[in-house]
Amino acid sequence: MANKYVYVMDTHALIWFIEGNFRLGLSAKIVMADETSEMILPTIALAEAIDIVQKKRTSIPDVETLLNRVLTDNRIRLHPLTLDVLQQSLAAAAVPEMHDRLIVATAMWLKQLGHQVAIVTKDQSITDAALTPIIW
Repeated sequence: MANKYVYVMDTHALIWFIEGNFRLGLSAKIVMADETSEMILPTIALAEAIDIVQKKRTSIPDVETLLNRVLTDNRIRLHPLTLDVLQQSLAAAAVPEMHDRLIVATAMWLKQLGHQVAIVTKDQSITDAALTPIIW
């Protein structure tokens, strides 16, 4: 069992961290700024972030900038949407929105693999589901 948390990022946490947005929670900001943090970015969250950038609903100027920030940060590991994560999402039915459910399922899968996991999110439905610790 790992003795250090890995942090699964949701879409808004990623966007707001890159933007330096004041809406990012203090605890989330501390975790995401820490050079020793291990952050997991579910591919579905990255896809959502790309959509937000393309729709110009962020101050991140373009997808290239977003991808550059993600791919050059050695603390961030992309986690694919696998059959294991999809199957784990069946146990996360308390989270109504599919994208959020898959983010939670990623955290649950990592926990099943022996990691101590927390999700960096402000999403109320994820918090209310109480399936994993939340950092915000």
